[in-house]
Amino acid sequence: MAQWTSAVGAAQLARLLNSQQDRPAGPGTRRPPAYRALADGIRLLVLEGRVPVAARLPAERELALSLSVSRTTVAAAYEALRGEGFLESRRGAGSWTAVPAGNPVPARGLEPLPPEALGSLIDLGCAALPAPEPWLTRAVQGALEELPPYAHTHGDYPAGLPALRSMIAERYTARGIPTMPEQIMVTTGAMGAIDAICHLFAGRGERVAVESPSYANILQLMREAGARLVPVAMAEGLTGWDMDRWRQVLRDAAPRLAYVVADFHNPTGALADDDQRRRLVDAARSAGTVLIADETMSELSLEDVRMPRPVCAFDPAGSTVITVGSASKAFWAGMRIGWVRAAPDVVRSLVAARAYADLGTPVLEQLAVNWLFGTGGWERAVAARREQARQNRDELVAAVRRELPGWEFEVPRGGLTLWVRTGGLSGSRLAEAGERVGVRVPSGPRFGVDGAFEGYVRLPFTVGGAVAEEAAARLAAAARIVESGGVSGTEAPRTFVA
Repeated sequence: MAQWTSAVGAAQLARLLNSQQDRPAGPGTRRPPAYRALADGIRLLVLEGRVPVAARLPAERELALSLSVSRTTVAAAYEALRGEGFLESRRGAGSWTAVPAGNPVPARGLEPLPPEALGSLIDLGCAALPAPEPWLTRAVQGALEELPPYAHTHGDYPAGLPALRSMIAERYTARGIPTMPEQIMVTTGAMGAIDAICHLFAGRGERVAVESPSYANILQLMREAGARLVPVAMAEGLTGWDMDRWRQVLRDAAPRLAYVVADFHNPTGALADDDQRRRLVDAARSAGTVLIADETMSELSLEDVRMPRPVCAFDPAGSTVITVGSASKAFWAGMRIGWVRAAPDVVRSLVAARAYADLGTPVLEQLAVNWLFGTGGWERAVAARREQARQNRDELVAAVRRELPGWEFEVPRGGLTLWVRTGGLSGSRLAEAGERVGVRVPSGPRFGVDGAFEGYVRLPFTVGGAVAEEAAARLAAAARIVESGGVSGTEAPRTFVA
């Protein structure tokens, strides 16, 4: 059986390689031999996640024609990549991308560190802000007032409190997506929702298409569920998805599920437009793929942006898209309330399966979110959250640009994260050095599949002012340690919690 999960065509690979020519070379840089330049270009595409790991590369003759080079040049480049561990081949199966054995790749997600354990450490690992007061306190007080009737019941509501299900359905209807309460299930955060969906639709060994990069904890959840992740590279910049790649992967790999964050993507901050959403839903429907649309960042627009229609708006029959929402990012991570919007039969199946999982979501927290939705407190709290995130973003961006002018990024118009190319430094080494100098930062490979994005880190908009300035200064100190070789190139990085 072939070892690859997707394929990159010759014309597509040629376009990606040609796009690298826009990057300036360093002063005094000598031009390498043609085969070496080609090998370096493909290696960089793999490390940056623009060509996924385990992607089948075109045959030597096809790529040579697309690049207008000799077949000998392509053969020599492929041989160099095999020698470096970035390419594997087998007679009859072709060649596919890889990462070298023993590459120090963090394999797990981002586990939050208890606040009391932080001390003087600046935490840039967790993309979550403190609770917006006084709205958290008011919501809990409102929930306590509504609690007595529920206290006289057993307290288990596998589908969620009827009042909250109705409120969430009304909110979708107000967005132009007619929704019944029977289409809603309340969950324990978005993670609980996606875990339930994966267990229902994708057994062990099933393929799941994911954006590359994607949210680290979701990738880890899917790995532990036994899924075979099929990465689909994001488009360059903040323009959302590369629809040619999505259509090809959905057609060729036929994944059972696909997971996307169309609204201020985590970690890049990209915002997919209406046309991309429509085309992705159409491609998923044609492939028989169930599409999970994660909306946890959808309300965190930090500028005057015309928001596209929800992904589920392009699936009026409700046969393709399952939408996941949450209070954790827009309101507070400690409010572990999420929800699923899906066809009624899917919701019934998810509810039935819940008897063997967590039985239900805490009643008091559901009442608190319901109070926020019903009183207008949610809108006021989220407005305060946006203002705080916007200010933090601007101050963090200014500090990083001042302290680390060689690092590259685009400033997103929403969300909570900045996706940063680290000027050729290893993100894993930076994470390790950062811990030494008092700043916690997750490395790029946590957000990829099988070792991509080593040259990136993710920075959340969780600190501002003097703290943002100190965080950038400590990151600059970590960068100097890595540049000087102060972090071993062979030592595997310790597991970081974030």
